[in-house]
Amino acid sequence: MASVAVCPGSFDPVTFGHLDIIKRASKVFDKVYVCVLNNSSKKPLFTVDERVDMIKQVTKEFGNVEVEEFHGLLIDYAHSKNARSIVRGLRAVSDFEYEMQITSMNRVLDESIETLFMMTNNQYSFLSSSIVKEVAKYNGSVSELVPPTVEQALKKKFHTNN
Repeated sequence: MASVAVCPGSFDPVTFGHLDIIKRASKVFDKVYVCVLNNSSKKPLFTVDERVDMIKQVTKEFGNVEVEEFHGLLIDYAHSKNARSIVRGLRAVSDFEYEMQITSMNRVLDESIETLFMMTNNQYSFLSSSIVKEVAKYNGSVSELVPPTVEQALKKKFHTNN
């Protein structure tokens, strides 16, 4: 039986920190579904379709990764893919409390699906999509934070009149 994992997130936009987790998960599992969720508590810069497209572009080298959008409960998505694992990235201790709440709720919904946490590479421990958007908004360089495709998309969003 193939090992299948779901790697969820809002990915607004996808960063090198996200890609670090996706790449490492692709080495552990036979199949990884990157699930782009619309976080109702956040106001996204990119549409779900734009985010899915960007992630597809920057993960095409990983033959066992598929990128899809999903609206609803993550557990329902995991069931639809026969995934037994959810992979979540952690940057710092501050991420843990939030992730613990989500994981605990997912275990209430289905205790047979395990959540596995991966610590991101230390060089990305400070990195968040929010920080990237803030730097890009004020024309700062994000070339060491996101892939070129994402950098161009950010420039287009923020500086279309320049």
